[in-house]
Amino acid sequence: MTTLSGVNQSHVDAVSKGEPAWLLQARKDALAKYLELPAEVSPLYSKYSDANRIKPESVHLATAPAKHTIAGDLAKRLEELEKETGILQVGSEAGRVFVKDDVAKKGVIVADIRQALSKYADLVKAHVDENPLDFGEDRYLALETAAFQSGVFVYVPRNVVLDDPIRLITSLADDGTSLVSRNILVAEEGTKATVVQELYAPGAGSGTQQGYFELIETSVKPNAHLEAVTLQAMGADTVCVSNRKAFVERDGKMSWYSGLFGSLLSRYRTDSVMKGAGSSAEDIEIVFGAGNQSFDVTSNLIHNGQHSRGRVQVKSVLKDTSKSLFKGMIKIGKDGKGTESYLSGHAILLDKGAKSDSIPGLEILTNEVRATHSASVAQMDEGQIFYLMTRGLSREGAKREIVSGFLEPLSRKMGPTIRAWVNYLIENKWQGNALMLRTDEAMEQILEVEKSRYRETQDIFEKHYKYR
Repeated sequence: MTTLSGVNQSHVDAVSKGEPAWLLQARKDALAKYLELPAEVSPLYSKYSDANRIKPESVHLATAPAKHTIAGDLAKRLEELEKETGILQVGSEAGRVFVKDDVAKKGVIVADIRQALSKYADLVKAHVDENPLDFGEDRYLALETAAFQSGVFVYVPRNVVLDDPIRLITSLADDGTSLVSRNILVAEEGTKATVVQELYAPGAGSGTQQGYFELIETSVKPNAHLEAVTLQAMGADTVCVSNRKAFVERDGKMSWYSGLFGSLLSRYRTDSVMKGAGSSAEDIEIVFGAGNQSFDVTSNLIHNGQHSRGRVQVKSVLKDTSKSLFKGMIKIGKDGKGTESYLSGHAILLDKGAKSDSIPGLEILTNEVRATHSASVAQMDEGQIFYLMTRGLSREGAKREIVSGFLEPLSRKMGPTIRAWVNYLIENKWQGNALMLRTDEAMEQILEVEKSRYRETQDIFEKHYKYR
């Protein structure tokens, strides 16, 4: 076992035994960058960063996979997963994989990353070679490439349409160790699939800080549509650092949907690279902070293909002394004519101690494009609270209705089932309950409401256009 501050070539060698030479070289190159880069690469953002909340000397990493106990609510999630397609990972141990028969017959692959490197090495290498990473972009991107201990490989063959989502459930181990993970998702031409990721952490003991460091790489081939949903519900004393990369080809579409609720520090960076003509990407993120939590969200839209489309919308709700930082950039290359792109970050502060900053930007190297950005930070309107209280709501109930209305435009884009999961976690966060999805009575009620609301919305628009 080693600490994050002690990651070196010996540790990387220990966690990469038996891997192919090309991957060992990539790990070595990434490690060199990790050791030389600061926690925040950009001097523009360094004064806003809370990366110092990560205590490298207190973050412990296991060298070899180990068995871990699955109990309580996580055991219930495992029972539910056995009826679906997905994988459960606890710490660095090999994942427990479940693939429904009809999904397996279509050639869909869901595998632990170590198994994938053994059985599907050519598929993994093809993705890595086609979409190389720049390890100098971010220190933790370099760490995740160099020292990953676990991960998931998902491959959806050409023209396969999956009606049900693939579930990726990851929990940190109960022994206080942290995890570095690399996940690769590939959607071949003409496919349509949804991958739902759930992140949990039981909490570390005194003197130890648990951390989850992940790299997610997605390859979206021509005319494919991939949705990646993240529900981050880790313990409030953990740190969660995620680098997410999407490479989208001609007429492909990548949709990121995220609900960020847990962790002392959540540091998410999403880069959507639109490589082909007509490609598109959207990143919809909901942040709900309380206590002393800090959320550092970066989303970049990189347009290299003609007539590509990009959209980022991040909304933060902050209580107590929590804080959020939204950073984003629209980059339109010389070949990006006809591009349309939009970037926005908005926050609502529920208490005087809460804080939010937004830093959107544009970098345009061609003409005949449309690119806009917006940002706002505001405290809750006392007039709105008073009005709702005159209609019979308590002050706390009035706040919750205002928050619901603030988030509704984003949650509506996610579809009824994902909306239900997000609302369930928001309700538990507001009440101070444990953050974990459960198929209980409260969930069933929320899901039924969201499905009904979705049908009503469809009917309204159908009637509107019918008689227009």
